[in-house]
Amino acid sequence: MTATVHPKILPATPSAVNPPLLIGDILKSGVRMAGDNPIVYRDLSRHSYGEFQARVHQLAHLLTAQGVQAGDVVAVLDWDSHRYLECFFAIPMIGAVLHTVNVRLAPEQILYTMDHAEDVFVLSHQEFLPLLEPLAAKLPRIKGYLLCQDTPEEVKTTLPLVGEYEALLAEQPQQYDFPTFDENAVATLFYTTGTTGNPKGVFFTHRQLVLHTLSEANILQAPGFELLSRDKVYMPITPMFHVHAWGIPYTATLMGCTQVYPGRYEPEMLVGLLVKEKVDFSHCVPTLLNMVVSAEAINSGKVKVEGWKVLVGGSALPQGLAKKAWDLGIDTRTAYGMSETCPLLTAAVLPKDINDADFDTQLPWRCKTGVAVPFVDLQVVDESGQPLPQDGESVGEIRVRAPWLTQAYYKEEARSEELWLDGWLHTGDVATIDQRGFLQIRDRIKDVIKTGGEWLSSLELENLISQFPDVAEVAVVGVADTQWGERPAALVVATDPSRPPETTSIQEHLQQFVDSGKINKWAIPEKILLVNEIPKTSVGKLNKKQIRQELG
Repeated sequence: MTATVHPKILPATPSAVNPPLLIGDILKSGVRMAGDNPIVYRDLSRHSYGEFQARVHQLAHLLTAQGVQAGDVVAVLDWDSHRYLECFFAIPMIGAVLHTVNVRLAPEQILYTMDHAEDVFVLSHQEFLPLLEPLAAKLPRIKGYLLCQDTPEEVKTTLPLVGEYEALLAEQPQQYDFPTFDENAVATLFYTTGTTGNPKGVFFTHRQLVLHTLSEANILQAPGFELLSRDKVYMPITPMFHVHAWGIPYTATLMGCTQVYPGRYEPEMLVGLLVKEKVDFSHCVPTLLNMVVSAEAINSGKVKVEGWKVLVGGSALPQGLAKKAWDLGIDTRTAYGMSETCPLLTAAVLPKDINDADFDTQLPWRCKTGVAVPFVDLQVVDESGQPLPQDGESVGEIRVRAPWLTQAYYKEEARSEELWLDGWLHTGDVATIDQRGFLQIRDRIKDVIKTGGEWLSSLELENLISQFPDVAEVAVVGVADTQWGERPAALVVATDPSRPPETTSIQEHLQQFVDSGKINKWAIPEKILLVNEIPKTSVGKLNKKQIRQELG
């Protein structure tokens, strides 16, 4: 039973002010820090932080002139751009809610999310107008559509456009008197997909986003991590509709660093910006990193990427992929979180003795899930909710508390109670914690393979198979087996499609880990299929639900 305490609380001076934590203060701080650092969009635009701030003010005027009020939900459909960054600030700063629409969902899911969110105004890149046109009649709340255009040609659409972003922005005053309001006001909303049912709405407040930004800024500059600072150049390769691009655009703005937004992820544009703008830091899921390290221009040495630091999350970083990246001069580290956690929970900040060691010693630590970041209370618990020992062996579910976790699914009471069972947010991931507090995810609960009464980690098998030199990408799932319940099966993409590896060669590679006692003999997949491409989700993760269906 928790004891009741009565700490001293002193009255404030009547004239004292304790200001709320609001997103607008991130912007103000960033402008002070930035100096001459620019914000770049592809090869199309370059703005100073002062100009960026003025454009945020102009966007606020534009939105309010269109009837957007505090509490309204405003949808954005765009590729990663300076416009999106302006929306990250202007929409919440007027007290409205930013709905970052996942443009990679199926049209019926996009319709569901926009209707469920009760969007009243939409900003859309010209590329998504054909997607929206057949949905408009089913979204009667929407008052208007603002066109976001990269090229000057005339756009024909049946949507009720109120105008074009840049043209209307230029007409607005550069100073807006932003209101002050409760820091617990909702700032952002987006939808995350699961294995069943409709997408779930996840929302965050101004207070949560500011606290997350401060913690993320702390960890990105931590000794043994040191990925981003004011004097670095940042370019996301995680969509801005996906958990605010992991919140890093807010953190990069707070730091005042140079920011480069690539728009649609086109390989030539990404590589061009990487070289031209001398990008220091990016973040992405493993599948996108694999695309980069497999690119002919980078592998041939035509494009130099030495010193590029990449934070990998969303899925486990296989050691084989981290090694391939290191050999090209790419410094990878990992972090962990989920849509419901804003997302940052842990980061692979290396212990000093490991950080001072050679790369081969560092490699498994770089690929671990990492230690809990400041203000995160994290436990691994058994099925009865009891915390397990930090021995690196005891496996249980991760549950967390932190100041920035979503407090509910939007308009989903039953799902919210399930998420927050017993006052902890349940992640659905199973993991171990070692004596140093390092978390290592073993698998998603739904992806663990049960064979012959034993549990196998699909992530561990993917990690081991990835170390075979002829494997570029791998996914492992459990498939039904009449004798053993489930057996592991693997999809493999060859490094060189003209010289694919033999199934027996991969199995022989895994046998060495059986001989060393790392895995059991029944962990070696009997079914290993060579494929040209592995199915992915809308945010670039391995789509294991689809893989299981196809292999079933």
